[in-house]
Amino acid sequence: MKTNPFYDPYLILSKVYGEGAHLKQALSDTPIEELNRARTVRTVYGVLEEDGYLSLCIRTFAPKAPKLAVRIVLKIALCWLLFLKKPKYMVTDTAVDLLKRMGKGGTAGFVNAFLRNFDEAGVVLPKGDEGLSVRYSFPLFAVRKVRAQYGARAEAILAAKSAGVSVRFVRGEEGYLGRPHTAGPFPHHYFFERFVRDEGFFAGDYTFQSVGSIAVCGVVESCEKLLDACAAPGGKSVLLAERCGHVTACELHPHRVALIEAYASRMHRGNVTAVQADSTVFRPEWEGAFDGVLCDVPCTGLGTKAENPDLPLRKEAADLEGLLPVQRAILENCSRYVRAGGYLYYATCSLLGEENDGAAEAFLAAHPAFSSVPAESPLPHDVTRFGLQFLPDTAYGAGFYVAKFRKEAP
Repeated sequence: MKTNPFYDPYLILSKVYGEGAHLKQALSDTPIEELNRARTVRTVYGVLEEDGYLSLCIRTFAPKAPKLAVRIVLKIALCWLLFLKKPKYMVTDTAVDLLKRMGKGGTAGFVNAFLRNFDEAGVVLPKGDEGLSVRYSFPLFAVRKVRAQYGARAEAILAAKSAGVSVRFVRGEEGYLGRPHTAGPFPHHYFFERFVRDEGFFAGDYTFQSVGSIAVCGVVESCEKLLDACAAPGGKSVLLAERCGHVTACELHPHRVALIEAYASRMHRGNVTAVQADSTVFRPEWEGAFDGVLCDVPCTGLGTKAENPDLPLRKEAADLEGLLPVQRAILENCSRYVRAGGYLYYATCSLLGEENDGAAEAFLAAHPAFSSVPAESPLPHDVTRFGLQFLPDTAYGAGFYVAKFRKEAP
């Protein structure tokens, strides 16, 4: 089975499509051939990035919807055929061979006929927003919101790709810069075409951290006591610990608290304390106790689609409606932890105005003790009414938002 190049992608994608697993976790949990890891990763990312279009291809040429296992094999095969430009005979033979080896020989004839008859010229994209949703594998409700908010720029935002593997170095970066890379907008930060972790990762010489996470940290003022209210897996807490006396890193779930502790330990940051707590529930001992409070709240996450192509598979309009009150509850509660003269930061990895300036506006209207403060960043951004909006077409594939508020002295 291991000699079939579709087998490892099939295992990973079965976990994503069939079990609801996150792609990065499925990649981590699935034993795959190291020799062909790059090819496998390229395949699974390619399938998920093109999921909407591949699904349309299947609907166009299949007389009835195939079962999940067959759909996954077809998506892998179509990805190789359309985007990796492999010969049709090789793709077809590989797909049929895999099905037979998995004991699904009864479907091999259907798959063989499908692939031999497939002609991309027969696949017609819907018009308008539906076409954008299919082409860029983006939820239709979100496409409509992005187009309404950003107009003619919407397609460029939806089409944006990741700039590569985002790596932030603490030391020793010169030993890695012989590899193909692009310098990022922050000190000691680079995007690599490929980067496999080595002993330097475990020694704390570098870490994988998104450009959005680094940019949010760049807006935060150095201070003595900082609360990171939604901190897992810990990248922002660790980076901010370089500039702050002590960081309290808060998370709701115990296993995510453990992630923060492991991250801080690996990066040798003894001034990070991970705490299990619900950031929507008031803790009297924290009232007015922090110079700065960062609320990087749970959100739709659609700004991270370039890095997490599986994310849109699970997003619906109802998710947004459920998140808005949680975001505002976290901001409301955590604002009570800021001392007079201190700062409150609100961040999301969202493109949607309701989650961003909408939340900031509602908060400021209800809390006259806080005022909006201008923020700056070397990463290209749009200045909104209350904060900075980073968009994937100009921010290395990342979409996120940050706003900065100051609590006035009484």
